[in-house]
Amino acid sequence: MPDLAILIPSVLNGLTTGALYALVALGLTLIYGVLHIINFAHGALLMIGLYAVYFLNVQFGVDPYVSLLIVPPLMFALGYALQRGIITRAGHGRDENILLVTLGLSIVIENLSLFVFKSDTRVIDTPYSFEVVEILGAFLPLPKVIAFVGAFVTAGILWVLMSRTDLGKAIRALAKERKGAKLVGINTEHVYAMSFGLGIACLGVAACLLLPSYYVSPQVGHGFVLIAFTIVVLGGMGSFVGALIGGLIIGVVEALGGLFLGESLGQIGIFVIFILVLIFRPTGLLGHKV
Repeated sequence: MPDLAILIPSVLNGLTTGALYALVALGLTLIYGVLHIINFAHGALLMIGLYAVYFLNVQFGVDPYVSLLIVPPLMFALGYALQRGIITRAGHGRDENILLVTLGLSIVIENLSLFVFKSDTRVIDTPYSFEVVEILGAFLPLPKVIAFVGAFVTAGILWVLMSRTDLGKAIRALAKERKGAKLVGINTEHVYAMSFGLGIACLGVAACLLLPSYYVSPQVGHGFVLIAFTIVVLGGMGSFVGALIGGLIIGVVEALGGLFLGESLGQIGIFVIFILVLIFRPTGLLGHKV
Protein backbone atom coordinates (compact mmCIF):
# COMPACT_ATOMS: atom_id res chain seq x y z
CA MET A 1 0.00 0.00 0.00
CA PRO A 2 1.63 3.30 -1.08
CA ASP A 3 2.02 5.90 1.65
CA LEU A 4 0.28 9.29 1.55
CA ALA A 5 3.36 11.00 0.12
CA ILE A 6 2.77 9.01 -3.08
CA LEU A 7 -1.01 8.64 -2.93
CA ILE A 8 -1.90 12.34 -2.58
CA PRO A 9 0.14 13.47 -5.64
CA SER A 10 -1.42 10.65 -7.68
CA VAL A 11 -4.95 11.73 -6.73
CA LEU A 12 -4.20 15.40 -7.44
CA ASN A 13 -2.67 14.53 -10.80
CA GLY A 14 -5.73 12.42 -11.54
CA LEU A 15 -8.04 15.35 -10.72
CA THR A 16 -6.15 17.73 -13.02
CA THR A 17 -6.19 15.20 -15.86
CA GLY A 18 -9.84 14.34 -15.17
CA ALA A 19 -10.87 17.99 -15.50
CA LEU A 20 -9.52 18.01 -19.06
CA TYR A 21 -11.27 14.73 -19.81
CA ALA A 22 -14.45 16.32 -18.49
CA LEU A 23 -14.02 19.31 -20.80
CA VAL A 24 -13.83 17.01 -23.82
CA ALA A 25 -16.85 15.08 -22.52
CA LEU A 26 -18.86 18.28 -21.94
CA GLY A 27 -18.92 18.94 -25.67
CA LEU A 28 -19.91 15.35 -26.35
CA THR A 29 -22.74 15.36 -23.81
CA LEU A 30 -24.04 18.73 -25.07
CA ILE A 31 -24.27 17.36 -28.59
CA TYR A 32 -25.95 14.19 -27.37
CA GLY A 33 -28.33 16.07 -25.10
CA VAL A 34 -29.76 18.11 -27.99
CA LEU A 35 -29.21 16.05 -31.13
CA HIS A 36 -29.51 12.67 -29.36
CA ILE A 37 -26.61 11.24 -31.34
CA ILE A 38 -23.06 10.27 -30.47
CA ASN A 39 -20.56 12.35 -32.43
CA PHE A 40 -17.96 9.87 -33.68
CA ALA A 41 -15.95 12.75 -35.17
CA HIS A 42 -15.32 14.22 -31.70
CA GLY A 43 -11.76 12.91 -31.44
CA ALA A 44 -10.86 14.02 -34.97
CA LEU A 45 -12.19 17.52 -34.28
CA LEU A 46 -10.16 17.70 -31.06
CA MET A 47 -7.12 16.87 -33.17
CA ILE A 48 -7.94 19.79 -35.49
CA GLY A 49 -8.09 22.10 -32.49
CA LEU A 50 -4.71 20.86 -31.25
CA TYR A 51 -3.12 21.43 -34.67
CA ALA A 52 -4.61 24.93 -34.77
CA VAL A 53 -3.03 25.77 -31.40
CA TYR A 54 0.24 24.20 -32.50
CA PHE A 55 0.56 26.15 -35.76
CA LEU A 56 -0.52 29.43 -34.16
CA ASN A 57 2.35 28.97 -31.74
CA VAL A 58 4.96 27.75 -34.22
CA GLN A 59 4.13 30.08 -37.12
CA PHE A 60 3.00 33.22 -35.30
CA GLY A 61 4.32 32.84 -31.77
CA VAL A 62 0.84 32.88 -30.23
CA ASP A 63 0.82 31.52 -26.68
CA PRO A 64 -1.60 28.57 -26.24
CA TYR A 65 -3.54 30.48 -23.60
CA VAL A 66 -3.83 33.51 -25.86
CA SER A 67 -5.16 31.07 -28.45
CA LEU A 68 -8.25 30.78 -26.24
CA LEU A 69 -9.37 34.00 -27.92
CA ILE A 70 -8.90 32.51 -31.39
CA VAL A 71 -9.28 28.73 -31.53
CA PRO A 72 -12.62 28.18 -29.70
CA PRO A 73 -14.46 30.71 -31.92
CA LEU A 74 -12.94 29.08 -35.01
CA MET A 75 -13.94 25.64 -33.75
CA PHE A 76 -17.45 26.91 -33.06
CA ALA A 77 -17.69 28.18 -36.64
CA LEU A 78 -16.39 24.85 -37.95
CA GLY A 79 -18.91 22.91 -35.87
CA TYR A 80 -21.78 25.16 -36.96
CA ALA A 81 -20.79 24.79 -40.63
CA LEU A 82 -20.42 21.00 -40.37
CA GLN A 83 -23.84 20.64 -38.78
CA ARG A 84 -25.67 22.92 -41.21
CA GLY A 85 -23.71 22.05 -44.33
CA ILE A 86 -22.96 18.33 -44.04
CA ILE A 87 -24.48 16.47 -41.08
CA THR A 88 -28.06 17.74 -41.45
CA ARG A 89 -28.12 17.42 -45.24
CA ALA A 90 -26.52 13.99 -45.36
CA GLY A 91 -28.44 12.69 -42.34
CA HIS A 92 -31.93 13.37 -43.77
CA GLY A 93 -33.34 13.54 -40.25
CA ARG A 94 -32.46 9.93 -39.37
CA ASP A 95 -30.27 9.38 -36.30
CA GLU A 96 -28.61 6.28 -37.72
CA ASN A 97 -27.61 8.25 -40.83
CA ILE A 98 -26.13 11.02 -38.68
CA LEU A 99 -24.04 8.47 -36.77
CA LEU A 100 -22.63 7.17 -40.04
CA VAL A 101 -21.99 10.71 -41.29
CA THR A 102 -19.98 11.62 -38.17
CA LEU A 103 -18.07 8.34 -38.46
CA GLY A 104 -17.31 9.15 -42.09
CA LEU A 105 -16.18 12.66 -41.13
CA SER A 106 -13.83 11.18 -38.56
CA ILE A 107 -12.24 8.85 -41.13
CA VAL A 108 -11.87 11.61 -43.73
CA ILE A 109 -10.40 14.15 -41.28
CA GLU A 110 -7.90 11.72 -39.78
CA ASN A 111 -6.71 10.42 -43.16
CA LEU A 112 -6.36 13.93 -44.56
CA SER A 113 -4.31 14.82 -41.49
CA LEU A 114 -2.10 11.78 -42.00
CA PHE A 115 -1.58 12.81 -45.62
CA VAL A 116 -0.76 16.44 -44.78
CA PHE A 117 1.08 16.13 -41.45
CA LYS A 118 2.31 12.51 -41.68
CA SER A 119 2.29 10.53 -38.44
CA ASP A 120 4.83 12.76 -36.69
CA THR A 121 4.25 13.70 -33.07
CA ARG A 122 4.56 17.44 -32.47
CA VAL A 123 4.99 19.39 -29.23
CA ILE A 124 5.45 23.04 -28.39
CA ASP A 125 7.89 24.64 -25.99
CA THR A 126 6.70 27.39 -23.67
CA PRO A 127 8.50 29.12 -20.78
CA TYR A 128 6.12 27.48 -18.30
CA SER A 129 5.92 23.97 -19.77
CA PHE A 130 8.06 22.51 -16.98
CA GLU A 131 7.04 24.86 -14.16
CA VAL A 132 5.52 23.19 -11.11
CA VAL A 133 3.18 24.28 -8.31
CA GLU A 134 3.21 22.81 -4.81
CA ILE A 135 -0.24 21.80 -3.52
CA LEU A 136 -0.64 19.75 -0.30
CA GLY A 137 2.99 18.71 -0.55
CA ALA A 138 2.59 17.52 -4.14
CA PHE A 139 4.39 19.17 -7.05
CA LEU A 140 2.00 19.49 -9.98
CA PRO A 141 2.83 20.79 -13.48
CA LEU A 142 1.66 24.39 -13.84
CA PRO A 143 -0.08 23.75 -17.21
CA LYS A 144 -2.16 21.00 -15.57
CA VAL A 145 -3.20 23.29 -12.72
CA ILE A 146 -4.19 26.01 -15.20
CA ALA A 147 -6.11 23.41 -17.22
CA PHE A 148 -7.94 22.27 -14.08
CA VAL A 149 -9.09 25.81 -13.29
CA GLY A 150 -9.87 26.50 -16.95
CA ALA A 151 -12.06 23.42 -17.21
CA PHE A 152 -14.19 24.54 -14.26
CA VAL A 153 -14.43 28.09 -15.60
CA THR A 154 -15.54 26.75 -18.97
CA ALA A 155 -18.10 24.47 -17.35
CA GLY A 156 -19.41 27.45 -15.37
CA ILE A 157 -19.73 29.59 -18.48
CA LEU A 158 -21.54 26.78 -20.26
CA TRP A 159 -23.92 26.37 -17.29
CA VAL A 160 -24.73 30.10 -17.29
CA LEU A 161 -25.29 30.01 -21.04
CA MET A 162 -27.64 27.06 -20.77
CA SER A 163 -29.59 28.29 -17.74
CA ARG A 164 -29.71 32.08 -18.11
CA THR A 165 -29.86 32.92 -21.83
CA ASP A 166 -32.54 32.67 -24.50
CA LEU A 167 -30.27 30.41 -26.54
CA GLY A 168 -29.88 28.09 -23.56
CA LYS A 169 -33.66 27.98 -23.05
CA ALA A 170 -34.12 27.16 -26.73
CA ILE A 171 -31.50 24.41 -26.53
CA ARG A 172 -33.12 22.88 -23.46
CA ALA A 173 -36.57 23.11 -25.04
CA LEU A 174 -35.35 21.38 -28.18
CA ALA A 175 -33.61 18.69 -26.14
CA LYS A 176 -36.87 17.95 -24.28
CA GLU A 177 -39.39 18.14 -27.13
CA ARG A 178 -38.50 18.72 -30.79
CA LYS A 179 -42.02 19.09 -32.12
CA GLY A 180 -43.05 21.38 -29.28
CA ALA A 181 -40.02 23.60 -29.90
CA LYS A 182 -41.01 23.93 -33.55
CA LEU A 183 -44.59 24.80 -32.63
CA VAL A 184 -43.51 27.74 -30.47
CA GLY A 185 -41.38 29.17 -33.27
CA ILE A 186 -37.87 28.02 -32.38
CA ASN A 187 -35.60 27.77 -35.42
CA THR A 188 -34.63 24.16 -34.79
CA GLU A 189 -32.01 23.90 -37.54
CA HIS A 190 -30.21 26.96 -36.19
CA VAL A 191 -30.36 25.71 -32.59
CA TYR A 192 -29.09 22.28 -33.65
CA ALA A 193 -26.13 23.93 -35.36
CA MET A 194 -25.49 26.24 -32.39
CA SER A 195 -25.48 23.24 -30.04
CA PHE A 196 -23.06 21.34 -32.25
CA GLY A 197 -20.89 24.46 -32.57
CA LEU A 198 -20.78 24.94 -28.80
CA GLY A 199 -19.83 21.30 -28.32
CA ILE A 200 -16.95 21.68 -30.76
CA ALA A 201 -15.93 25.01 -29.20
CA CYS A 202 -15.41 23.07 -25.94
CA LEU A 203 -12.86 21.01 -27.85
CA GLY A 204 -11.12 24.24 -28.89
CA VAL A 205 -10.84 25.25 -25.23
CA ALA A 206 -9.57 21.78 -24.34
CA ALA A 207 -6.93 21.99 -27.09
CA CYS A 208 -5.63 25.34 -25.80
CA LEU A 209 -5.43 24.06 -22.23
CA LEU A 210 -3.99 20.70 -23.21
CA LEU A 211 -1.17 21.43 -25.64
CA PRO A 212 1.32 23.09 -23.23
CA SER A 213 1.69 19.72 -21.50
CA TYR A 214 0.68 17.33 -24.29
CA TYR A 215 1.34 16.58 -27.95
CA VAL A 216 -0.52 16.48 -31.24
CA SER A 217 -0.60 13.85 -33.97
CA PRO A 218 -3.29 12.66 -36.42
CA GLN A 219 -4.29 9.85 -34.06
CA VAL A 220 -4.26 11.87 -30.84
CA GLY A 221 -8.05 12.05 -30.56
CA HIS A 222 -8.58 8.28 -30.27
CA GLY A 223 -7.63 7.94 -26.63
CA PHE A 224 -9.53 11.03 -25.57
CA VAL A 225 -12.76 10.17 -27.31
CA LEU A 226 -12.91 6.66 -25.84
CA ILE A 227 -12.50 8.10 -22.36
CA ALA A 228 -15.02 10.86 -23.15
CA PHE A 229 -17.62 8.23 -24.13
CA THR A 230 -17.00 6.47 -20.81
CA ILE A 231 -17.42 9.75 -18.90
CA VAL A 232 -20.68 10.57 -20.67
CA VAL A 233 -22.06 7.13 -19.81
CA LEU A 234 -20.79 7.32 -16.22
CA GLY A 235 -22.13 10.83 -15.59
CA GLY A 236 -25.43 10.29 -17.38
CA MET A 237 -26.17 10.96 -21.04
CA GLY A 238 -26.87 14.66 -21.48
CA SER A 239 -25.89 15.69 -17.92
CA PHE A 240 -23.32 18.51 -17.72
CA VAL A 241 -22.73 18.10 -13.98
CA GLY A 242 -22.51 14.35 -14.49
CA ALA A 243 -19.86 14.83 -17.18
CA LEU A 244 -17.79 17.04 -14.86
CA ILE A 245 -18.05 14.63 -11.92
CA GLY A 246 -17.49 11.63 -14.18
CA GLY A 247 -14.37 13.21 -15.66
CA LEU A 248 -12.85 13.78 -12.22
CA ILE A 249 -13.68 10.21 -11.16
CA ILE A 250 -12.16 8.75 -14.32
CA GLY A 251 -9.03 10.88 -13.93
CA VAL A 252 -8.47 9.67 -10.37
CA VAL A 253 -9.20 6.03 -11.33
CA GLU A 254 -6.68 6.24 -14.15
CA ALA A 255 -4.04 7.77 -11.87
CA LEU A 256 -4.55 5.19 -9.12
CA GLY A 257 -4.68 2.38 -11.66
CA GLY A 258 -1.32 3.51 -12.99
CA LEU A 259 0.04 3.69 -9.44
CA PHE A 260 -1.07 0.20 -8.40
CA LEU A 261 -0.96 -1.69 -11.71
CA GLY A 262 1.67 0.18 -13.69
CA GLU A 263 1.31 2.79 -16.41
CA SER A 264 0.60 0.27 -19.17
CA LEU A 265 -2.42 -1.11 -17.25
CA GLY A 266 -3.59 2.15 -15.73
CA GLN A 267 -6.67 2.49 -17.93
CA ILE A 268 -8.09 -0.94 -17.10
CA GLY A 269 -10.07 0.60 -14.24
CA ILE A 270 -11.75 3.05 -16.62
CA PHE A 271 -13.25 0.32 -18.76
CA VAL A 272 -14.17 -1.79 -15.73
CA ILE A 273 -16.21 1.20 -14.52
CA PHE A 274 -17.74 1.54 -17.99
CA ILE A 275 -18.92 -2.09 -17.95
CA LEU A 276 -20.20 -1.91 -14.37
CA VAL A 277 -22.19 1.26 -15.06
CA LEU A 278 -23.79 -0.30 -18.13
CA ILE A 279 -24.76 -3.37 -16.06
CA PHE A 280 -25.93 -1.81 -12.80
CA ARG A 281 -26.85 1.80 -13.61
CA PRO A 282 -27.22 2.32 -17.37
CA THR A 283 -28.65 5.84 -16.84
CA GLY A 284 -25.36 6.94 -15.22
CA LEU A 285 -24.79 8.82 -11.97
CA LEU A 286 -27.04 11.78 -12.76
CA GLY A 287 -28.96 10.49 -15.77
CA HIS A 288 -32.72 10.05 -15.89
CA LYS A 289 -34.83 7.23 -17.24
CA VAL A 290 -36.49 8.03 -20.51
